[in-house]
Amino acid sequence: MEQEYMRGKIFNFENFVLFIYSFWTRLKIALWSFYSIGFREYLFRMSMKELLECKHPTAWIEFEKGLIDEIEMTRIFFKDGRPVDLEGIKACMRQGYSYIEGVEVLLDDLKKNGIEMHAFTNYPLWYEIIEEKLKLSSYLSWTFCSCKIGKRKPDPDFYMDVSKYLKVDPTSCIFIDDRMRNVEAALDAGFRGIQFKNVELLRKDLTHLGIHI
Repeated sequence: MEQEYMRGKIFNFENFVLFIYSFWTRLKIALWSFYSIGFREYLFRMSMKELLECKHPTAWIEFEKGLIDEIEMTRIFFKDGRPVDLEGIKACMRQGYSYIEGVEVLLDDLKKNGIEMHAFTNYPLWYEIIEEKLKLSSYLSWTFCSCKIGKRKPDPDFYMDVSKYLKVDPTSCIFIDDRMRNVEAALDAGFRGIQFKNVELLRKDLTHLGIHI
């Protein structure tokens, strides 16, 4: 994929890429993967402790890495082989995802300022469900999804693959994530890093790094 980079005369960076992970969305009914309370109660009717005891230890991780498809994931998700409502899960996801207030405006501002943005996310092929609903590709590229690369954050090799693919120095990139362990891994790999807490703070953090929007 041909890459276009903003020039130093704009923000004093020769090359600048902004990685945005999960801060742009939220789950309105508090469901995340298989582990949030709303999702568990709706689909599994069990507590977190019960779910952790019953589920396959690596099925979801393998699904996120693209090592197995959704049919295989649901087939092995529970140790005892009980069925999983695949279409119910996907329907919940379609219903649940939305932009956090202020994030779409921020993405638009960044785009208008010529900032190149890429998703860098632990997510299975179901990222297409998010794209279908929110049209995130209007602002960024789904370049670094774990299901495409076969690696997950905070695996150091995943971060190295990013800089190699884009052919840029990691110091010319900003990595944004809501999980500090992923940000710390980015910092260890030489990237600039910001932990997302809310949109207002993110704007301030970007300003401190020279991104005036």
